[in-house]
Amino acid sequence: MALKVAISHKTVYKYDRRVNLSPHIFRLRPAPHSRTPIEAYSIKIKPENHFFNWQQDPFGNYLARIVFPEKTSELSVEVEIIADLKTINPFDFFVEESVENFPFTYSEDLKKELLPYLEVTEKGPLLLDWLEKLDLTPVRSIDFLIGLNQKLYTYLNYTIRMEPGVQSCEETLDRKLGSCRDFAWLLVQTLRHLGLAARFVSGYLVQLKSDEKSLDGPSGPEEDFTDLHAWAEVYLPGAGWIGLDATSGLLAGEGHIPLACTPSFESAAPVYGLTDPCETEFEFDNSVTRIFESPRVTKPYTEDQWKAIYNLGFAVEEELQSNDVRLTMGGEPTFVSIDDMEAEEWNTAADGEHKRELASSLSLRLLDAFGKGGMLHHAQGKWYPGEPLPRWLIGIHWRKDGESIWKDPKWLASFMKTYTLPKDISVTFLKTLTKYLACPNDSIIPAYEDAFYFLWEEGKLPVDVEPKDYNKKDTALRRKLGEVLEQGIGKTVGHVLPLAKSDGHWITNSWEFRSRHLFLTPGNSPIGLRLPLESLPKEPEVPSEPTAEPELFEEKPVLKAYGKELQDRIESKTSKSSAKKQPFVRTALCAEVRDDKLFLFLPPLNSAEDFLDLIASIEATAKELEIPVVLEGYEPPRDNRLEVLKITPDPGVIEVNVHPANNWQELTDNTLKLYEEAKKSRLGTEKFMLDGKHTGTGGGNHVTLGGATPADSPLLRNPQLLRSLLTFWQHHPGLSYLFSGAFIGPTSQAPRVDEARLENLYELEIAFSQIPEDKEVPFWLTDRLFRHLLTDITGNTHRAEFCIDKLYSPDSSSGRLGILELRAFDMPPHAQMSLMQMLLVRTLVSWFWKKPYKHDLVRWGTELHDKFLLEHYVKEDIRDIVGQLNDAGYPFKLDWFDPFFEFRFPLYGMVEINSMQIELRMAIEPWNVLGEEMSGRGTARYVDSSLERVQIKVKNFTEERYSLTCNGVKIALSPTGIKGEYVAGVRYKAWDPWSALHPTIAVDVPLIFDIVDMWNKKSIGGCTYFVAHPGGRSYDTYPVNSYEAESRRINRFWDFGHSQGEATPMEMGPTTNFSGRMVEPKSASNTFVYKEVPINPEYPHVLDLRKK
Repeated sequence: MALKVAISHKTVYKYDRRVNLSPHIFRLRPAPHSRTPIEAYSIKIKPENHFFNWQQDPFGNYLARIVFPEKTSELSVEVEIIADLKTINPFDFFVEESVENFPFTYSEDLKKELLPYLEVTEKGPLLLDWLEKLDLTPVRSIDFLIGLNQKLYTYLNYTIRMEPGVQSCEETLDRKLGSCRDFAWLLVQTLRHLGLAARFVSGYLVQLKSDEKSLDGPSGPEEDFTDLHAWAEVYLPGAGWIGLDATSGLLAGEGHIPLACTPSFESAAPVYGLTDPCETEFEFDNSVTRIFESPRVTKPYTEDQWKAIYNLGFAVEEELQSNDVRLTMGGEPTFVSIDDMEAEEWNTAADGEHKRELASSLSLRLLDAFGKGGMLHHAQGKWYPGEPLPRWLIGIHWRKDGESIWKDPKWLASFMKTYTLPKDISVTFLKTLTKYLACPNDSIIPAYEDAFYFLWEEGKLPVDVEPKDYNKKDTALRRKLGEVLEQGIGKTVGHVLPLAKSDGHWITNSWEFRSRHLFLTPGNSPIGLRLPLESLPKEPEVPSEPTAEPELFEEKPVLKAYGKELQDRIESKTSKSSAKKQPFVRTALCAEVRDDKLFLFLPPLNSAEDFLDLIASIEATAKELEIPVVLEGYEPPRDNRLEVLKITPDPGVIEVNVHPANNWQELTDNTLKLYEEAKKSRLGTEKFMLDGKHTGTGGGNHVTLGGATPADSPLLRNPQLLRSLLTFWQHHPGLSYLFSGAFIGPTSQAPRVDEARLENLYELEIAFSQIPEDKEVPFWLTDRLFRHLLTDITGNTHRAEFCIDKLYSPDSSSGRLGILELRAFDMPPHAQMSLMQMLLVRTLVSWFWKKPYKHDLVRWGTELHDKFLLEHYVKEDIRDIVGQLNDAGYPFKLDWFDPFFEFRFPLYGMVEINSMQIELRMAIEPWNVLGEEMSGRGTARYVDSSLERVQIKVKNFTEERYSLTCNGVKIALSPTGIKGEYVAGVRYKAWDPWSALHPTIAVDVPLIFDIVDMWNKKSIGGCTYFVAHPGGRSYDTYPVNSYEAESRRINRFWDFGHSQGEATPMEMGPTTNFSGRMVEPKSASNTFVYKEVPINPEYPHVLDLRKK
């Protein structure tokens, strides 16, 4: 993130008469050692008739000595500084082993050099008492310094003092009040008393308004702010001078710009000089202006840009409506914890200790935001091979007509609370419920764990293991055994009410078992999933009515309001259900107490009407008994009159299946609200790798396209739309790679149609030819034409960039939803970025609905993983798309995509050498999947993440004179179409894991780039890129926020570091076609030998250092 500011400072002294001015000293130029890059500096002094001399004081600070030959009635100084506020991590340093813990002493030689900074000038009683109270217990030095800085910050109160000079430590401690310079001087004296070298710093403090409000603590200033400031610095061997700002209790960062660092505050004053005796008026003004901001994930667009995007969305919406497209859009955004990025549950595991807790918090917020009058439902989610239990699923269900499903949310139990429940509440609740259902209550039966099974399991335990002792690390079966034995084998687990609806009435009947009791199937699931249904009568007198999956293409009547007729049903529950023999009931509603909450397991039902009736009865029962409940079990039948939003766990993330929006306004509101509520639930949209790389959540942000009903789906009504989208995406690889996650390629979660199988494009063109022209197309045809082509290399229909397994599947009605899922979208960090993606898709749908995109497919071949993984060529592809959209009447702007480029291809660094500019960016590397290997959980295929790729771009480059090399290999540059501008990619082995594609090839890091002057045989400069911290810091934890991540990235780029000596090209012998490694010939120490490798015809835009 580049953020440049202009710091403006003006001070004016007005005298009541013309006076003589002595030579003045101005310390208002950033010190040479300022860590914040200073790009420009200007100082203007009046009166203009003066003599100006730049000097450096004994401590290396810049000072301006101004001589005024004439009298004046006014003295003014104006300063402007252009600073690049690159993030600085103030903790990014090492200390020597000898000073790792406090207290410590400096070496004798170092003491001599630091002598001015060790001088103690104040020894007052209050200062000595302050020192006496400090805890000097041995501790890590950095922890001690942070603690001391924080102690001073909390002990004193801050005030603005306009008086010149600095208070003595005694006065500051006595008043417990001071300005920044008083805080700093007290800290300096405290450190010196403790034997630590310290200096006083005068400088500018820049604080910018935060893009987003903080969830924890203060968010910083409400407006951008700058002022003259003071702080202290302490010297730590190995780390150097470390800034401590006692006014805020923080370490000095990029916003602290030093002007003068001296042993005493007197020699750090910004202005020093004398005048004749007079009366003086003093005026000053400080301001900071942002002059350049690169797009960033916290503020991707300016207000004008977002207004243009927002308004274009309505223009496209108007076109969609006028053309009767009937498009709805949903999605599957994913989120991670903002507090814990290291736990397995937020990286690889599908579930974890805190994931359900955060999901529950989010579900309550989303119920209030989207589903007022709706209900929360906990169901069984997906169950993948290798997982011991199915995943959970939280559903938020509500009616589209606005009527309530559940009227009072207080009767829905919260997972965040613990409830005191009456004894036998499960049977009491079911008996009361039968009153509202108008059915008998004599069919309720208790459910027990299988005593014989658990006694058998107990008997298998080792003799030295206590059966009741278990912990979280034990297997699910072992934990269940411990729980059952602890509670008692004969204890009732819950109660079961056989229940179904027949002929408009709720019916029940008795269940009989050979064992006389209902013993549950052993397991950890709710009792509703463990009923021994196979033990029920096989051929009852009246067979059970089958449960049927509802057909979503049927027209259905308007739903009525439920709940009002319950009292009538109670009063007339006589013998309506006994007029004829009832069918045998094989489904049941179960009640059990778990974790101090009453759980109700709902049976499968055939219609939404039956489900709503049952829910109304359950709420009435909960209200009567004043018992909140948790609803679980079977979900409501799919019905176009109901809406649902689902929250599910996925490996490393929480996934939210957002309900479809019918128009642009709904889509905008849904997206902005979802991001807002997720943040309040402490869920974020981004992650950081150990080296500071910025990524999405890793779980994707799949986009779903469909209609309000499956019959309305534009994909089913017009198969040419799917053909157009497929063709356009195939023509523009930039669409696949700009928005994708870190893992791409044929074995990824969403491979392109031309990445999966070699013959795919040939077969796809045949499928295109089978789409009928200008006549009505049966819904099933779209699925049959493309089902076997839109897959990954294993034939998985779900793992594809264009997934149609919910379009019109022949398997079940749940797969006939008319939905196309675009799966190659990673999670955008900001809601506006997500909406920008959605707008692009909506615009393409609107365009192709009017004018189908029918063109031959392009055989990109290896170009896909060559040029199109470099930022330059992806941007050129997006530029082409923007041009086409503008030609079609949609005024898109290329800079709307800048946030995605900064996120996907972050800038590592830039350097200018002899007017030539080198720019280094991250590029995409399609990681290979290795062969099968044994793991702790069985056979697995690991991803080879040892390779990385960067893009190098040079400007104002004369190819006839200069060569660009990387680690001694000449890079084959490709012209960009702009005179003097060239680009290339460099692929290299960055890491050496235990298992990789080429284990015998060594790593090629760091990357040293040289501009070689071939005429003078000399490298005239270059830059260096590291994959790890060049100082040897081995990060054990992930960055805590984007600022630390950015600082880690910045640290890995040096805008210097070229190869030394005379540059000589290597004489290539007959082995030049050898693809392995060659032994480098020894050369003189003052010679830089570089070589030129043949351009690889398969990957001409990328230099692969593995083949050098």
